[in-house]
Amino acid sequence: MIDFLLYALLAGLGVALVAGPLGCFVVWRRMAYFGDTLAHSALLGVSLGVLLDINLSITVTAVPLLMALGLVYLEQRGILSLDTLLGILSHSALATGLVVISLLPDVRIDLMSLLFGDLLSVTINDLWVIYGVATAVLLLLGLLWKQLINITVDPELAAVEGTNVVLVRTALMLVTALVIAIAMKVVGVLLITALLIIPAATARRVSQTPEQMAVAASVIAMLCVVMGLAVSWYTDAPAGPAVVLCAALLFMLSLGFRQRT
Repeated sequence: MIDFLLYALLAGLGVALVAGPLGCFVVWRRMAYFGDTLAHSALLGVSLGVLLDINLSITVTAVPLLMALGLVYLEQRGILSLDTLLGILSHSALATGLVVISLLPDVRIDLMSLLFGDLLSVTINDLWVIYGVATAVLLLLGLLWKQLINITVDPELAAVEGTNVVLVRTALMLVTALVIAIAMKVVGVLLITALLIIPAATARRVSQTPEQMAVAASVIAMLCVVMGLAVSWYTDAPAGPAVVLCAALLFMLSLGFRQRT
């Protein structure tokens, strides 16, 4: 009993830690729909993994990464506007994943856990993956922090100053895909973007600098995990949605603060 609760808590805290600063860039760069697209592609990764009998951890990670690279390529080609591309790929990936799953009658898959997470089923192996990815993403964000801020504020000026805008933007999309892949276990496909956006939006109202906002977003996200698990424990509600509801509650409370950034 204590083990699975501890694993759930540690997994949630690990995802929340990295979701904070990454979510700030999602908010600043208005990438919410991009996050939804990658989340839906993660479900496609699950269905392809089952269909092809491949380890799900591989396909759930690989498909969002390939989707992110594809979006970068299509955006650079200028074939369609980014929001149109995201709309097409997001719904196509979700629909394809659901259709493939429905065509596998001999395979039992818990769709509810895929869509809304299954935090209480986290294993020790999941923890190793979550903290390994979280550490790598945090290190990369730390190394690229100044460049990421620059391309967010003014990409043209950043390019003049020598920043490889395309490379840095691609790196941000790829780490977003990685975090979405590990967060799928915690909050599910449909709620991943909420975990990225809501704590960051809440932190924005009580922060003065980008660095303060990143730290505050992580703290708020971790608090949401603790609160959500407590709600799930005492009410028998699903843990993933409970975490997101707690995040929404904290955001509503933050509306009483005067926005500082």
